[in-house]
Amino acid sequence: MTKMRVPPASVHFPPEDRAAILQQIDECLATGQLTLGKLGGQLEERFAAYVGADHAVAVNSGTSAIEIPLRAMGVEGKEVLVPANTFFATAAAAIAAGASIRFVDCDPRTMAVDPNALRRAIGPNTAGVIVVHIGGLVTPDIAELRKICDDEGVWLFEDAAHAHGSAHDGQMAGTFGVAGSFSFYPTKVMAGGEGGMIVTNDERVADEARIYRDQGKASFLTNLHTRLGYNWRMSEPHAAIALSQFGRLDEFIARRQHVAARYDAGLASSPLTPLVIPDTSRCNYYKYVSFLPDGVDRAALKQLLREEYGVGLSGEVYDTPLHQQPVFEAWADGPLPGAEQLCARHICLPVSAVMTDDDADIVIDSVRSALERL
Repeated sequence: MTKMRVPPASVHFPPEDRAAILQQIDECLATGQLTLGKLGGQLEERFAAYVGADHAVAVNSGTSAIEIPLRAMGVEGKEVLVPANTFFATAAAAIAAGASIRFVDCDPRTMAVDPNALRRAIGPNTAGVIVVHIGGLVTPDIAELRKICDDEGVWLFEDAAHAHGSAHDGQMAGTFGVAGSFSFYPTKVMAGGEGGMIVTNDERVADEARIYRDQGKASFLTNLHTRLGYNWRMSEPHAAIALSQFGRLDEFIARRQHVAARYDAGLASSPLTPLVIPDTSRCNYYKYVSFLPDGVDRAALKQLLREEYGVGLSGEVYDTPLHQQPVFEAWADGPLPGAEQLCARHICLPVSAVMTDDDADIVIDSVRSALERL
């Protein structure tokens, strides 16, 4: 097997960042303040300012960053619409919050909820819809989706787990609906090890989120429990890591955009069709998504690239739509051709904050050669 020359992804912590993180963690250990402390507060304040939201609430994962606001919005016994093309956690969090879910078809053009499918899906028991910014692209249909929700009297919630720093028409991901959620999982554009963030302009949702994340307690210093919350707190060590990465977020995005532009140019005449990023969008390129031509076996291409070219493709977003996942069989309601098509046909080229131009050129040459052989 060929030595791996370009891995699917890379987490980047420069030596000076690691030293600063360790110093902050040492201070946490010395003071004993290991959760809900000043570092988490700083992360919340800076993240809210960055995205332009009134409130940010740090939690222990991107999954709980979805479930908590859904609980705050009272979805129990109501229907929440979920795009078929998203990660398990989007739908699982809604179910955990007490909702019934209904899957909505997606537009292969954007990989997000199809506005026409959304119109058809909204029913009398629908409380709201979750929109997911796949690969870091805020769907250019976001204004239309918001209008549909407003016209039908339902809320829009953003799963922005992929979309740190992404924007559309100058408005940041996470701020188009009643609330938005972000993930700091290690593969994300900014990594916290674990962790997530809720952003909202709704003071009530923010207040409820702070209660829910801390075992449903009315405040940190009381044992009076007012909600059926859970241990959804972000630890101070995780906040230290996320703060460090947040300080480099724009730098990371700029490098990813540079790699993506190199891919666009180098693969322009190849059989691949890249996901179109409108001029009105700022995409962080959490993933560089391209669609395969008909007849190309994705699994065979990935194996060939890995074993003979030393190039690892990133995981798909996603390879199996949720309505075809066994765990969600009870909520499946017929085929969803748009989601099925885009899940089956796309690949994600490696992209990271530490990729060099030479790395990108290796990927370009390897992909071209592998596609010719297949």
